[in-house]
Amino acid sequence: MITITRKLEFDAGHRIPEHKSQCRNLHGHRYTIEITLKGEVIEQEGSSDNGMLMDFSDVKALANQHLVHVWDHAFLVYDKDVVVRDFLASLPDHKTVIINKIPTVENLARTAFDILKPVYQDRYGTGLRLHRILLHETPNCWAEVTEA
Repeated sequence: MITITRKLEFDAGHRIPEHKSQCRNLHGHRYTIEITLKGEVIEQEGSSDNGMLMDFSDVKALANQHLVHVWDHAFLVYDKDVVVRDFLASLPDHKTVIINKIPTVENLARTAFDILKPVYQDRYGTGLRLHRILLHETPNCWAEVTEA
């Protein structure tokens, strides 16, 4: 088995409603997500992906389609944070993504993993699968979810 990792970035807002410090206020981050895939190298003469686990541009395109473009410049709101949900709903055409957990970096990393896992699963018949998500909330703070 071999792993490859692709890093992408997006901007999003959130709040941690019951947090004891400033994170209970509406604010945003420049998130960095690292997507690590695991599997066997493709060995198929004449294939564009020959010698690769997966083309990095394909990793990016799928991540953008299923997660990054969905979350980029959105407000990630906890479904039980009714005050903020109602406020955001009052803004015309506001990009809001409702999350079923408090949007801490830990929960967002787990949610990202759950969204992306089926996207990459066995795409080429080489045992390809999502191995790890590393989500940076800031350059110094992040959460990591690794396949069990």
